[in-house]
Amino acid sequence: MSDESISAAPQRPETHSRDVSLPNGVAMALRWSGVTDPGRKRDNNQDAFLASYPMFIVADGMGGHIGGEIASQSVVNRLTALAAGGEIQPSGIDEALALAVADIADHPETTDEGTGTTLTGIYIDTEEDVPSVVAMNVGDSRVYLQRGDQLMQVTTDHSLVQELVAAGRLSEEEAETHPYSNVITRAVGPTERVSPDYVRIDIQQGDRYVICSDGLTKELTDYGILHFLHEHADPGDAAAAMMAAALENGGRDNVSIVIVDVLSFEAPAAE
Repeated sequence: MSDESISAAPQRPETHSRDVSLPNGVAMALRWSGVTDPGRKRDNNQDAFLASYPMFIVADGMGGHIGGEIASQSVVNRLTALAAGGEIQPSGIDEALALAVADIADHPETTDEGTGTTLTGIYIDTEEDVPSVVAMNVGDSRVYLQRGDQLMQVTTDHSLVQELVAAGRLSEEEAETHPYSNVITRAVGPTERVSPDYVRIDIQQGDRYVICSDGLTKELTDYGILHFLHEHADPGDAAAAMMAAALENGGRDNVSIVIVDVLSFEAPAAE
């Protein structure tokens, strides 16, 4: 079974798994699944995703009829190549995004100034003695972490309403219905280089990560996401249930969901 899933996927997506054993005695087991859908209001799907150890990302494109598809797929293609090379570091991600920016600018069908894409996701950093998860984002696609009974948003949206919330000029409740809620302040696009924000997270057995475009969070609250994680232990079942709910609630945008579970994690005992 291939451990990779990129772009379109069935409504009940396949679940993949990987056992990882490192030379320093660290062992872990991961399980994941991903799905994308154009939604009920859009003619095409400008989202793309990569779900293949050690990198799991979602990109939500924007700009013209196919400009967003070009942007999101360019980012996924460049990061797929980076992940296939083994070691992943922020410097390598920045360089891959610079190449993606050039790809977008050089594409003959990229004509809109607003062409670009969000990027969010995680990768497993095994370069240190104890591995960790590194979350990253540009734009308003999100990474969530379920740890125990809590769901935490790991990434911070690069959006106008988030800036207003941070400045105390808007409440979280008001932000959800603000007319400019879809205005983002950072994106990977054809005009300039951009570097994601990074958050390093310790790995704990039982952790579950949800990586999604805003097509999901427009239709499901954080409570709704947590509900489906509690209801479905298998990431494929959870992703399918979230997708079905997002579409039933309106499906106003393209929706992409990647769920990654840490089934087990064993680190060598400290000497």
